[in-house]
Amino acid sequence: MDERIRRYARLAIRAGIHLQQGQELVISSPVECAPFTRLLAAEAFACGAGDVTVHWTDEAVTRLRYDHLPVEAFQTVPSWLRELNNGSARRGAAHLSISAGNPEAMKGVDPKKPSAYIAASHRECKEFYDALDMGRNQWCILSVPTQAWADKVFPGDSRAVERLWDAILKAVRADSEDPVAAWEQHRRSFQRRTAWLNGAGLDRLHFQNGLGTDITVGLPEGYRFTGGGDRTVGGVDFFPNMPTEEIFCTPDKNRVDGVVYSALPLNYQGTLIDRFHLRFQGGVVTEAHAETGGDALNALLETDEGARRLGELALIPKQSPLSEMGILFYNTLFDENAACHFALGKGFPECIENGLTMTPEQLEQKGMNDSATHVDFMFGTGDLCVTGFDKKGNAVPVFRDGGWAE
Repeated sequence: MDERIRRYARLAIRAGIHLQQGQELVISSPVECAPFTRLLAAEAFACGAGDVTVHWTDEAVTRLRYDHLPVEAFQTVPSWLRELNNGSARRGAAHLSISAGNPEAMKGVDPKKPSAYIAASHRECKEFYDALDMGRNQWCILSVPTQAWADKVFPGDSRAVERLWDAILKAVRADSEDPVAAWEQHRRSFQRRTAWLNGAGLDRLHFQNGLGTDITVGLPEGYRFTGGGDRTVGGVDFFPNMPTEEIFCTPDKNRVDGVVYSALPLNYQGTLIDRFHLRFQGGVVTEAHAETGGDALNALLETDEGARRLGELALIPKQSPLSEMGILFYNTLFDENAACHFALGKGFPECIENGLTMTPEQLEQKGMNDSATHVDFMFGTGDLCVTGFDKKGNAVPVFRDGGWAE
C-alpha cells in the first residue's frame, strides 16, 4: 500500500480527532472504503483506543430505501442508531466520518425524504449533536476515493481513482514526510489573520462580485473568527475537517440582506444543485432559484425555520491550495476549501465569545442561528470584494480581487 495512505490514517487518528488514551472511537464509513477504515481502526488501537466501533453505510441500499419507502419512514430514526450516537457521545467517544460516494447517487429521489431524515436525526440524536456542537467530543470528517466519485471528477480517465487519491493526499498534506507536524504548522498559520479580524471591531461585512453577489452580513456582539482546528472544552485540540483552509465566523442570523450567487455546484444529499441564487431580507431567504436541483434546494430550505438563515460565513482566498488545484471535487468537504462560502443552518457557538458556556437561549439572543441542518455553498470568485465596516461606518478592506486585502 502507498505509504502516503498509511500516513493519512495515522494523521487522521493522531491529529484529526487526536484520539486520547483509552478513548472510544466511532467511525462512520461507506462500505466501499473498508480497506482504509481498517487502517484507521488499526491505528486507533495502536494509539490505545478503548474500543473502535464502525457504522457501515451503503448508498445503494440507501437509494433503495428512498425509492421504495414513503416519506413517513424517514421521519424517525431506529432506536439502535439513537443509542449508538447518544450513548457513544455520553461515554466521551470521538467520532470520525468518511465523506465519499457518488455525487449523483440520489438523483431523482424525492428531496423531502432525505430532508425529513436529517430533521429526525437531529431531533432524536440531540445529545449526540450537542456533544459535538458544544465542544465536548472530538470529531473529524475526511474522505477517500470511491470509483463512482472518481469517475465524476475525472470522467473517462482509467486512472481516475489514482488521480483522486493523489489530489486528496496532497490536499490533506499526507504527501509530506511528517503530516502531523505539517498540520501543527498549518494550525499556526491561521493565527495572524484571525487575530486581525477579531481585533478589527467589525459590525458587518459587504460581499460583491461579478456574478451578481451583493450582500451585507452582520456580525454578532463578541464575534470570533477562527480557523485551523478546534479545541474541546477539556482542552483537546482536533481538526473537524481535513482538509481545512477556511477562516470562519457565525453571522448574526437577523442581519443578512441582499443576494448571493453560487460559484460552484453544491452536492446536497447525493443531488447536485447548480447555478443558484438566494435573496435575503432581514436574515431570511425570501427568494431561491436554481437552474439544476431546484427541488432539492427548496427541500433544504424547508428543513426547519433555521434552514432559511445563515449559520456560517467563511473566507478562503483564491490562493488556497485547493483553489490552485483547479479540481471540482463535487464534494463540499473539498470544494468549500477552494472558495469563500456561506452555510445555511446551524451556527457555531465557539464563534461567539464564551459561546460554549452559554445556554441555547443566550446564543439565540446573541444572534446565533439554530437548525437541524448545516449546508455550505460556495460563492467566492477571483474578483470577490469583501469590505468590513465598524459601528461608526468606517470601511476596512478585507478581500480585494479574491484575496486578502492586506
